[in-house]
Amino acid sequence: QVQLVESGGGLVQPGGSLNVSCVASGRIFSLRRMGWYRQAPGKQREWVASITSSGTTEYADSAKSRFTISRDNARNTVYLQMNSLNEEDTAVYLCSAVISTMSTYSWNTYWGQGTQVTVSS
Repeated sequence: QVQLVESGGGLVQPGGSLNVSCVASGRIFSLRRMGWYRQAPGKQREWVASITSSGTTEYADSAKSRFTISRDNARNTVYLQMNSLNEEDTAVYLCSAVISTMSTYSWNTYWGQGTQVTVSS
């Protein structure tokens, strides 16, 4: 009933920038916290950044001063602007959202399939 679809990943050179986005669709009643995670090959999934419905943001230490999370509540979309990328940022970036649906009105966390970000020269 709910889908999260990421886009905007790709190949970028070290020092470059990339903006990934995630759109939530379906029978959505309300959206709370939205966030970005990443998972590199052979590593555990790690949290990158989160944003509440009112716009309060939090960042992992690895993302502070380089990444900016934002959201468009009217479009149920969350963005992650990534600057000064380095090879350690290479990973699949996944978005998550805490959503209440029109069928149950209970809160659950949903995940997208992810978008690949590769930083390489």
